[in-house]
Amino acid sequence: MSKVIVLGAGMVGSAIAIDLAKNHQVSIADCNKKTLYKVLKKCGDLNTIILDFFNINELKITIKPFDLVVCAVPGFLGYQTLKAIIETKKDVVDISFFSENALELNNLAKKNNVTAIVDCGVAPGVGNIILGYYNEKLKLTDFECLVGGLPKVKKWPFNYKAPFSPVDVIEEYTRPARYVENGNIVVKEALSDCEFVEFDKVGTLEAFNSDGLRSIIYTMPHILNMKEKTLRYPNHVEFIKVLKASGFFNPQEIKVKGKKVIPLEISSAILFNEWKLEETEEELTIMRITLQGFDKNGSFKKVVYNLYDEYCTKTKTSSMARTTGYTATAAAHLILTNLFTEKGVFPPELVGKHENCFNYIFNYLKDRNVLYTKTES
Repeated sequence: MSKVIVLGAGMVGSAIAIDLAKNHQVSIADCNKKTLYKVLKKCGDLNTIILDFFNINELKITIKPFDLVVCAVPGFLGYQTLKAIIETKKDVVDISFFSENALELNNLAKKNNVTAIVDCGVAPGVGNIILGYYNEKLKLTDFECLVGGLPKVKKWPFNYKAPFSPVDVIEEYTRPARYVENGNIVVKEALSDCEFVEFDKVGTLEAFNSDGLRSIIYTMPHILNMKEKTLRYPNHVEFIKVLKASGFFNPQEIKVKGKKVIPLEISSAILFNEWKLEETEEELTIMRITLQGFDKNGSFKKVVYNLYDEYCTKTKTSSMARTTGYTATAAAHLILTNLFTEKGVFPPELVGKHENCFNYIFNYLKDRNVLYTKTES
């Protein structure tokens, strides 16, 4: 039985810890006592640790006794936390979705003999794994990922709830979106190129540019066209654009009645309540991965993976926690069982390229009723 520590006891981090506790000795760390207590009520097999992730020395001392670290901290803490984990010579699976380029830590990971699987959630995550697998089978020309987490019950005006911090959501709405067109990297504003797309079970959704390609821009430069779009219920984008254009997401200080305030912080505080996904509130995850290319005989192939996943009433686990968290725990098992032993920093496409890893992850998700359907033409 391996010793594993999960950093971050939010909705996804707690799901990861509970799943890993079935087979391993698991500790979960967070700075919030109430959050840790909630997780402990769900699973008494966990050991809880109060930890300030800003304190790098304390972090390194805390993780030292463990065989594997799973990093599920907020995005703004992700890069420095991952760097500290690698410096402590600990294998790691990361889902913190930070803005920095994780591949810059590759040499450090190799030097410290560390296996680091990063961006290992649903998106980025499963989409990358599928891409890596089919990149070995086909000469790919196109890759598209449409993905979103949505509440089952729509509440005006945003029709949206988040299983993670509003700061991370706003980051997705403000970070410039990169995609690849005819082999060239194109940078556009997030929320741009909005279009309506039809999906079974949920109907019409709107898809818009977001910066979700991340590592594959660098690891798959031979694919001519690659794009990721985020999905929301119709009209959500218009309301976000109004807030954005009006300065509500401005990270710079302004003066109000002689006092300095930061609009982004105020907006995040307000939207925290508006977007807060309640403990047992039902939501769903929608994803469609489309790949196009040619097989070894020169025949055109189109492969489409679809995911529709809902809140699990039996385990009281959100869909976003299931689809993201169980992908991460599958990757954790790849490392702990020595199915993946390469050293360095590996985004999921460099893991999914191995057929045994690809099959293991999808079987693992299937066992937890996270079901992807595939069509080929």
